[in-house]
Amino acid sequence: MTDRQIEQIVNAERVEDLIAVFGSFDENIKRIEDALNVSIINRGTDLKVTGEPEAVDKATRTLEGLLSLAAKGEVIDEQRVRYLITLVSEGNDALVAKMAKDVVCITAKGKPIKAKTVGQQEYMKAIGKNTITIGVGPAGTGKTYLAVAAAVAAFRERTVNRIILTRPAVEAGERLGFLPGDLQNKVDPYLRPLYDALYDMLGPETFQKYQERGSIEVAPLAYMRGRTLDDSFIILDEAQNTTKEQMKMFLTRLGFGSKIVITGDVTQIDLPGDKTSGLKDAIRVLEDVKDIAICRLTSADVVRHALVQQIINAYEKADRKPVPPKPSRKFQGNYQRKK
Repeated sequence: MTDRQIEQIVNAERVEDLIAVFGSFDENIKRIEDALNVSIINRGTDLKVTGEPEAVDKATRTLEGLLSLAAKGEVIDEQRVRYLITLVSEGNDALVAKMAKDVVCITAKGKPIKAKTVGQQEYMKAIGKNTITIGVGPAGTGKTYLAVAAAVAAFRERTVNRIILTRPAVEAGERLGFLPGDLQNKVDPYLRPLYDALYDMLGPETFQKYQERGSIEVAPLAYMRGRTLDDSFIILDEAQNTTKEQMKMFLTRLGFGSKIVITGDVTQIDLPGDKTSGLKDAIRVLEDVKDIAICRLTSADVVRHALVQQIINAYEKADRKPVPPKPSRKFQGNYQRKK
């Protein structure tokens, strides 16, 4: 230990919490050591943290936060460790207490679905409180998955009679050509992410049963025209690919006893260049309308592979860089003539 380094002890009240924080093959501790450049040694129920004063302080607060979550029965995984390090580094570790909240839904395999970040917590709170919620954010932030979980929970509690999931049938930058089969077969590829989430929540057999009864409907956005949707939980996914007219049409389908969640990522618009995204327009128009919440998730709320967060940050950084102007042809011509 050098002159500048210090030691600090973190005490775990229960061995079980300590085991949860360490993870398989001590992988969580290694992540903290690598991220904050500290050394962490286990002595009984104590953790000795060694390193530079600022790094030790951050590591200590990270460990204390993880231990408090473990004590509440929360699963400590890679995403949770990364997110807590980010909160501590930004001075927001007081928000850790918000991370252990109620289960949104139980999947068909008995897995509890919970919001994993503070941003996701605010998103779920908004869905509960408001009739219409718009969730905007990059890929991997759980916008669609959590919305489906909330829909299944409401359906199981019988606060709604139907779940309706829809999205615009817009190809993501490539032409798929003619698809075989009947109309349902043709639109299924566009709706596959919604099917996947429902299979996870309900299981394929239960989903099939509810779909045959009409309790669950998965359909392209064009099918919504002319309908009034009462007592339903309606999710519009990939809303960045709606036009202004489609978005207005969809929003006016709202009936009594219903709830709407709109999700999308304004950085992944696949519309032709002359079309304005209905999602971007709706955020502008509805910003101050009562009973409509707009939740903005960020790369900090990404719950996929750690590399996804880095990719999103890299693209955001690249988009912020000014593009150098090209020299005009007139200027080049004058310069050549003078020579």
